[in-house]
Amino acid sequence: MPNNPLFHPVTERSPVDLREQLQMALAIADPQILKSLLVNCIPAITEPQRVGNIASEVAVPTSDAQGADGILQFEAIHCVLANTQPQVDSNSKGGWTRGSKEMARLTQHESELQTLAQNLPLAPAIALLSNSGFAPDWIEEILRLPHYAWYKSWWYAIDRNGEFTIPFLRYIRTLHYPDGTLTLQYKDFFEYEKPSCFTSQLQKVLVVIQPEIQGFGETLQRINRQRTDLNTQRVLLICNTISELEAQAFISQGISVYPAMELALPVQANCQYCGRRECPMNGLRDSPVAACHGYVLESEYV
Repeated sequence: MPNNPLFHPVTERSPVDLREQLQMALAIADPQILKSLLVNCIPAITEPQRVGNIASEVAVPTSDAQGADGILQFEAIHCVLANTQPQVDSNSKGGWTRGSKEMARLTQHESELQTLAQNLPLAPAIALLSNSGFAPDWIEEILRLPHYAWYKSWWYAIDRNGEFTIPFLRYIRTLHYPDGTLTLQYKDFFEYEKPSCFTSQLQKVLVVIQPEIQGFGETLQRINRQRTDLNTQRVLLICNTISELEAQAFISQGISVYPAMELALPVQANCQYCGRRECPMNGLRDSPVAACHGYVLESEYV
């Protein structure tokens, strides 16, 4: 992230142009760029390993006439399938046995029965299990289970440090119907805290692009109105220029900040006519640069 002053201006464009440029960048950004918004802001909204599928929506209607600049929706991952699966019923020395003290400790509590998917056709059911981390042979075994038989697998829930370290045992069963659809159900056996979901929960983040001509109080009022309208407390404020004191004030109100210069789209450039003389490419007729974040015509450079 840039040094102090916290963020530097992207270009000398007008605030309206910059806002539209950033909205377009949000609209076309690939998942890796969108993920960067969540994990590289100050403070980070989430950890990289917790981000699943992510998508953006721009120009979202709210009670404000202007509307929200954007929304990020992402899957917040809460638990993952273990890469290696111990043999739960193994009686071999050192293995997991149904009567072992370690097994009893890790699985001392049982959750209620949960329905993962109901009356799904075969293809979506396979896709659902695959996206959850199951290998093809595991999926085949789950889908071929006899009626009310259970498939047992070990998972890891997330700890307070954001790492997947807390083991729990998950039972999954498949119910088949005459029309070819099936229902997937599961229940968990855990030591202390019940897993909150199967793998992930959908989270929503309000994205606000700070206008250059709007003060701290007015921007905060706008954010709070849109928080209420969109029913989310998570906010990402994209700033073109901001002082460290102002950034601290936003952060204290539960708002993460992110520099516009890391999101803005580059513009078509001609180094021969650029006004930024500090750039080593400045004035070069045969410069290989075709697009640049900092390009500004010499006649417009201040």
